[in-house]
Amino acid sequence: MEREQALPIEPAPLEAGSFRPTATLPIGHLVRISLYWLGLTAIDGAVGVFNQNRLNFGAMAVDPNEVGRILFLMSIPVAIISILIQPTVGSISDYTVSRWGRRKPYIVIGSLLDLVFLAGIAFSSSILMLAVFGALLAFSTNIARGPFQGYVPDLVPERQVGLASAMVGLMQVLGNVTGFALVTLAVVVFDRIELAIAAVAVVELVTMVAVVARVGEGQPPKPRDGKSWAGVGREAWGTDVLQERSYVWLLTSRFFFLMGGAVLVNLFLTYLKQTHGLDQDGANSTNFILLATIAVMSVVSIVPSARLSDRIGRKPVIYGSCVIGFIGVSLAAIAPTTALAIVGGALFGASAGTFLAVDWALMTDIIPKASSGRYMGLSNVATMMSTVLAVATAGLVLDAVNIAFGIGAGPRAAYLLGAAYYVVAALTLRPVVEPLRGARRAAGIPTG
Repeated sequence: MEREQALPIEPAPLEAGSFRPTATLPIGHLVRISLYWLGLTAIDGAVGVFNQNRLNFGAMAVDPNEVGRILFLMSIPVAIISILIQPTVGSISDYTVSRWGRRKPYIVIGSLLDLVFLAGIAFSSSILMLAVFGALLAFSTNIARGPFQGYVPDLVPERQVGLASAMVGLMQVLGNVTGFALVTLAVVVFDRIELAIAAVAVVELVTMVAVVARVGEGQPPKPRDGKSWAGVGREAWGTDVLQERSYVWLLTSRFFFLMGGAVLVNLFLTYLKQTHGLDQDGANSTNFILLATIAVMSVVSIVPSARLSDRIGRKPVIYGSCVIGFIGVSLAAIAPTTALAIVGGALFGASAGTFLAVDWALMTDIIPKASSGRYMGLSNVATMMSTVLAVATAGLVLDAVNIAFGIGAGPRAAYLLGAAYYVVAALTLRPVVEPLRGARRAAGIPTG
């Protein structure tokens, strides 16, 4: 008997003029919609740990007082490219007409370019080459990220936004862990760190093909009405975004929340070497334990947090995640042993899983649906820039405190800065007005 071929996901019917799908999607479809995040975040995780290994150990190792400064300098072109490319291409995709729909061409092009630039990173023989290929990778990944983010608003009905957000959060957690774990295995088991970059390239390619082959075209493109493509690209940066005040404040809150966690994760190898005196194998093995702990706590917290936010609202759950994240990173900052630092990492994992499950849903509730590529592209600038600027600011603090108080004090000070970012995230969430949804709307329950 001939095997039935799986059909692509087609756009759900829309409520009149709302650009909000109404048909319930099967769980398998929600998984496929979010799957590409696993590939993208695996790249982010792997490249970050790869660079830390290169700067702290082996032939590329530098003076410990220079690690933070070099990470800062490497982050500058990545930051500029991420800011410029992602929202611009996301906005262009809102208007794109093609036989593949408005999102897929950019996902395919960006992913294929990623493979080329990942190879450049793997075989870089100097810090300059690492920086150049890192900047090129930022260019290619952001071509794909902005358009891809439009899939959730394009395809998911309101009643499934919480669950879809949880799936996105789950894939981001699994992606980061996949990237980190691949580097750890390449170092500890094979003693060939470049194998991790090759493996993560395969992961991205597989997840990209799964999405492009199995996810439908999404909603129809916006009419250009005679606008030039240059004008469409500039539209991403229109000041009308500032009129969406809740969106702007939520973007600010997301930015600072993610900065707190990015400091912990992206400087952990440096922390283990400088503060606790571990060698390369010991640092990578301990890093693997930390990441596994973070992954377990994140996965455990994601679905309950999404369901809780459907009951009591998104903002109260995000406030809770800020408190837990602050405690976790602060604990790592003062931990006298690596075991206690891992306990701090566990709290951070619970916080991150909660946040990823709920913040994405709140963002989807708030944005104008017809321009989802533009708004979600801008939102992911906060996501990308949080890591870049977290490493940059914490790296400068790390070097300054190391110079002033001795090697080992710097990473602790950097972690205290990361904890402070959670406080700012909570404060900037307050002005966000949460939309009424479902039963809460019917009951007239106020939000804010």
